[in-house]
Amino acid sequence: MMHTAVGWHVELEFEEDEQRTRAAALVRLPDGNEVRANGYASRHRSDSNQPRVGEEIAGARALNELAMKLLTKAHGEIDDASGRTSHSIAL
Repeated sequence: MMHTAVGWHVELEFEEDEQRTRAAALVRLPDGNEVRANGYASRHRSDSNQPRVGEEIAGARALNELAMKLLTKAHGEIDDASGRTSHSIAL
């Protein structure tokens, strides 16, 4: 039987203007650490104004950066605990 020990909540906030969208991602980990990341999307002048699409692109880029930071953090913890260099964790 599986038991859920923890849950993570990821927050995404967006700032937008006519040409650009910025997404800020934040996850608070059970150990008290916070990991933050940003993502951006730019609208080409010939594209129609679709804020939702900009949010999706910027949000995906922020979440991708957040994932990479979490992988780097995990590598450091593996290395510290084992005393050796860990192999890459593939996405």
